[in-house]
Amino acid sequence: MKKLLTVLLTAVVSVGLNAQEVKISGAKLWKTLTEVTYEISKDEYGDVYLPVFSKEIQAVEGQEVEVDGYIIPFEGMFKPTQLIISSLPISECFFCGSGGPETVMEVTMKEQIKYTTKRIRIRGKLALNKKDPDKLMYILTDGVFAGLAYDSY
Repeated sequence: MKKLLTVLLTAVVSVGLNAQEVKISGAKLWKTLTEVTYEISKDEYGDVYLPVFSKEIQAVEGQEVEVDGYIIPFEGMFKPTQLIISSLPISECFFCGSGGPETVMEVTMKEQIKYTTKRIRIRGKLALNKKDPDKLMYILTDGVFAGLAYDSY
């Protein structure tokens, strides 16, 4: 009986620890990422819009998050370990439709992933790009495929 209780307690604690790894996920993450404003700066080419991240966004920087979205087949960018994910389908995404820059994220995967048109989930560490205009403002590092995203908003 003691052995069974020990095994059950260990299982419950393990599940609880795994659940705590992800700081924020899904629709809540994308909603938080919309809390960004911009300031205009100058570089050698003219005006540059630099993101000013809210306290809520800054609180998840460097944290483990789980993002869901669609892989954007961006020419020259999609590689099995480097991709762009959008909270919106391709017809509405930042590059092709009406979405803003806060709706897309660069992702560097730990392992290769195959392209799909389905909504997927990826877990990784969120980095904020405050200065480099050649990169997206949200970057997910150490990405791990977490499955298809079947839930809806």
